[in-house]
Amino acid sequence: MYLSRMRKYIVCPVILLCCCNIATAQPKTDALLKDILQSNTNPVLQQVLQHPETYRPQIIYTQINRDKNNKPGFTNYYYNVDSLLYFNPASTVKLPLALLSLEKLNEMHIPGVDKFTSMQFDSGYNTLKAEYRDSTAQTGAPSIAQFIRKAFLVSDNDAYNRMYEFVGQQTINRKLHEKGYTDARISRHFWRMNVDQNRHTNNIKFIRNDGSVIYTQPPAYNTDSFDFSHVNKIGIGYMNSNDSLINEPMDFTQHNNVSLHDYQQMLQSVMFPSSVPAKQRFNLTKADHAFLYQYLSQFPSETNYPKYDSATYYDSYVKFFFSDSEHTTMPAHVRVFNKLGWAYGFLTDISYVVDFEHNIEYMLTGTVYANSDGILNDDKYDFETVAHPFMYQVGQTIYQYELQRKRTYKPNLSAFKIQYEKRVPDNRVLIKNVDN
Repeated sequence: MYLSRMRKYIVCPVILLCCCNIATAQPKTDALLKDILQSNTNPVLQQVLQHPETYRPQIIYTQINRDKNNKPGFTNYYYNVDSLLYFNPASTVKLPLALLSLEKLNEMHIPGVDKFTSMQFDSGYNTLKAEYRDSTAQTGAPSIAQFIRKAFLVSDNDAYNRMYEFVGQQTINRKLHEKGYTDARISRHFWRMNVDQNRHTNNIKFIRNDGSVIYTQPPAYNTDSFDFSHVNKIGIGYMNSNDSLINEPMDFTQHNNVSLHDYQQMLQSVMFPSSVPAKQRFNLTKADHAFLYQYLSQFPSETNYPKYDSATYYDSYVKFFFSDSEHTTMPAHVRVFNKLGWAYGFLTDISYVVDFEHNIEYMLTGTVYANSDGILNDDKYDFETVAHPFMYQVGQTIYQYELQRKRTYKPNLSAFKIQYEKRVPDNRVLIKNVDN
């Protein structure tokens, strides 16, 4: 549901929105973040901030201050943050799926099985789909490593589906809740499936280079129930699977759901594991962290496998806080370690930003809803005119504030300096069209 971005900063009309059983508690807003955002007079930014019921913005700005031993301390500042204010997480759920996939591999303890091991997915139950080859991979075969690359570099949807099947619906939700991410609910593939079909996963094989099987993971079925007592309905209408307009709000009650605060904590647990309680961390190796750091921040133009068309998937393509259009150039000294998503008019980004030239670092997590006609699932959203400009303005406002903010101790950011790939010219066809 991604639409090409254009430099049109047009404030959309008031969005028609219906929501049932939304939060009764007051959203959390801190004066500092409110003042920082209000200092930017950009009309799109101010329009969204002045109409929170319409655009549903939520922002978490995390200041990071190091002590004399370079140990980081974290302070969160919130704007309109409410764990019960629903936003569709879209592709941001690929972040916890990647972390849980790596964790599961580490806990399987099967010799010869790791994130680089080739995999095969059988067709399995009902509408589940087989997958034996991956033309984007150097080996030509699917693997967890390749799924993570594709999920992070351009937000590939098939990669999510395969990690969902590998971990399994039951394990996904049990693990997240055990870690304290109690607002999380990941209940569905990105294929069109009913509730029962989403509970099933495929038969999966891990194979050697000669095609022999190392390990077979049998099909699974989730017997756990979900709590759907909190109803979330949005809009005034939606297009159904037959492309017919239904004149009633779209029901997101059983859709994926993760709070903004949980996302911020998940990313912090990856970038700074020791800064969160032990139970919140994912069981990852040092090599896993290095792999995640690389592909959370590497550009498509730097990547050989997959070989993406850098005109379509430009460097700032999945860096919303630093991108106002396809022509935006990322600052050479800035890297953004992030995961984002867009769907149903919602646009979300979870990021850790590093500026190596000015020695600054911070986290920024935000979401916004932009759908002026109130119709869901019609692929007609205000991404170019409202959502992208808003996120860019938020990102640049915080970045400029951080450039001026005084620190007692200058951070040593060498842990995040990565040797990125360099694209090697060859005759392979560039990938120009990804389902994301």
